[in-house]
Amino acid sequence: MRTLLAFALLLIGLYATAQAQTTLPEFKLTGHSLVLPAPLAFKPGTAELTPGSTAGLEHIKKYLEQKTYISLLRLEGHVAEKAATDQALSEQRAQAVAAWLVAHGVECRRLLPVGFGSTKPAGTTPEANTRIEAVNTALRDRPIGGLPVDGGGRVVDAACKP
Repeated sequence: MRTLLAFALLLIGLYATAQAQTTLPEFKLTGHSLVLPAPLAFKPGTAELTPGSTAGLEHIKKYLEQKTYISLLRLEGHVAEKAATDQALSEQRAQAVAAWLVAHGVECRRLLPVGFGSTKPAGTTPEANTRIEAVNTALRDRPIGGLPVDGGGRVVDAACKP
């Protein structure tokens, strides 16, 4: 009987250890927006992601892998520049993030790249206003709150390329 009890306790200990080692990452939201561990960064004036963006991109990827009920994530591109090219640059950056995610295994149909240009500032500094936001837009193929999935921005060509 003692041997059986000792064996059961050993199995419980091993199970607890395995669970602790396979803990899923925690995700935080502000409203419907995923909080990233670090901002996604681009080379100045371009849609080329910098190597420092990998942690944030991986975070989005893991979020979608874990939250399979999120059927559409809007990738919002925002820029601080008030130039004639700001809308196009915000769209290109949103598309670049979508392309990275698709290249790393995210289903393209779950991504909606959208550009906002400089129309939705988030702060008073260029750093706060030049950003990518990942926003939950639809759960189980239903738009959240009945709102338009584009959020009022300009939808880039679909993330899915034929």
